[in-house]
Amino acid sequence: MIVLRSIVFNILFYANMTALALAGLPTLAFGRRAVQGLARLWARSSLRLLSLVCGQKVEFRGLENLPSGGCLIAAKHQSALETFAMTTQLGDFTFVLKRELTSIPFFGWYLKGADQIAIERARRGQALADMARAVSAALGEGRQVLIFPEGTRTAPGAAPAYKAGVSHLYVETGAVCVPVALNTGLFWPRRGLIRRPGVAVIEFLPPIPPGLDKQKFMTQLQARVEQASDRLADEAFKADPALADAPAVRSP
Repeated sequence: MIVLRSIVFNILFYANMTALALAGLPTLAFGRRAVQGLARLWARSSLRLLSLVCGQKVEFRGLENLPSGGCLIAAKHQSALETFAMTTQLGDFTFVLKRELTSIPFFGWYLKGADQIAIERARRGQALADMARAVSAALGEGRQVLIFPEGTRTAPGAAPAYKAGVSHLYVETGAVCVPVALNTGLFWPRRGLIRRPGVAVIEFLPPIPPGLDKQKFMTQLQARVEQASDRLADEAFKADPALADAPAVRSP
């Protein structure tokens, strides 16, 4: 039944995405806020489908840790689920993402319309400087800037590989940083179509105030996120021991 429900969900998920992408084209003429509103509509409807079809729910914790103004949000990245689910809880958000995504028809148009921060990673040093300028400008507008410190999705239990970009932004912008832990990869694996029933948790942790050097910040960020993500994974295993034996769980 999990396989059948996952197939039905994925058909509905992409049909819903396509319909909203086509119907929402006029929002591109009305600026960032309009496009963000469409993104939240898609995210909420997708989460509703996920709950109804697959029995998979998303619980948000620690929302009181989100500042009212501009901040960095550094999130663990295990699946596609958190990339859209978190938009339902954020205000004027912007993601730091690779520039190639903006070239995708329709999807890329909306990324540009929502004024997301696209970085050409092949340029390395220049990319860091460009990213810091763009993020500083977004923070100055009171926006919540979301970055995935590992740069890509990692399976639950895999060794962390945090990149220097997040510490560079933290020091250069002088912004408060909200770490985010999660266990979404147990329910929505980074590869494959299976969507497992249960409660995936996304937890906003207490902010890290500005003022640390890069090394101290990175050590603290990684320790907080990894320890909390492990705690959330253990919580999920206790609720459903079968999760521990599922493919792609706790694998490199």
